[in-house]
Amino acid sequence: MKAQVIHSFGEAAVFQLADVPVPKVKPMHVLIKVKATSLNPIDTKIRSGVFAKFAPEFPAVLHGDVAGMVTEVGEGVTDFKVGDEVYGFAGGVKGTGGALAEYMLADARLLAHKPKNLSFAEAAAMPVISITAWEALIKRANIQSGEEILIHGGTGGVGHMAIQLAKWAGAKVFTTVSTPEKAQIAQELGADVVINYKETPVRDYVNKYTDGKGFKYIFDTVDRENLERSIEAASLYGTIVAIAVSQNYNLAPFLLKSLNFQVVFIEIPILHEEFRYINGEILKKVTPIIEEGKLKPLIDQRLFTFDEIAEAHDYYEAKKAVGKIVLVNNW
Repeated sequence: MKAQVIHSFGEAAVFQLADVPVPKVKPMHVLIKVKATSLNPIDTKIRSGVFAKFAPEFPAVLHGDVAGMVTEVGEGVTDFKVGDEVYGFAGGVKGTGGALAEYMLADARLLAHKPKNLSFAEAAAMPVISITAWEALIKRANIQSGEEILIHGGTGGVGHMAIQLAKWAGAKVFTTVSTPEKAQIAQELGADVVINYKETPVRDYVNKYTDGKGFKYIFDTVDRENLERSIEAASLYGTIVAIAVSQNYNLAPFLLKSLNFQVVFIEIPILHEEFRYINGEILKKVTPIIEEGKLKPLIDQRLFTFDEIAEAHDYYEAKKAVGKIVLVNNW
């Protein structure tokens, strides 16, 4: 089969088109004819070598988000049959194959049936962002109807899904963005209050919207440097959930506000087999919400093919994308 592989870490140009063996189906797995994938930050970090320890063996097939059709079913699989349309975050890291190929072998526990109202391209944009948002808001923050939450990065991949999921849960959503254009998108997604963080300092919007007390719940989907803003915006005994962290944090600011700090790293269920059921279970809860029209992907206007994988990674790293970057299989 055709696949885009990397033989070493580096810039986006390291991707090479290659012929590789079709994976053999094994127990508790299915073989998927890949229709589309999407790009997540970890894909660029593995490719560049920043997350080298999470990389598959060379020649490595990357990308974990997948949408496609089941062509073979392994022993012990009961939830899927040949011909089923599925989606999931199912590989592209150490010990697994990725979605940048004609076929992908995936543990069935990581998958769910594709939402009926989404195309394959749309479905491929959903797994990582919906699983992450659910893990952060529903499982970690346990956000409840009527509560308020600040979501940093409201038009990013995870951020735009978090706005919609928080609204589905009944919360009042405040979100930060960087431009007027992104502010309009965030409003269309359902955000109640949109804050341009380049124009409004943290202290000002905390005073304006919380009477200086701070936000009880904060979901930080931005880079690790943004965590200082989250700490400043948090209330005493508040909860911060983050997805981009560093090993060099000073814990004193957390202590001074007695903050509950949670970190979400959804690659764990793939890397540690005993937790793989988590991804599939979350997707099965998310799917009916998608089919009700309450969650939808924000996809960048530029659609790429698998042959344009290097261009897609360059486009992402140049920060040109609004929403998710999707690649459709043109083979």
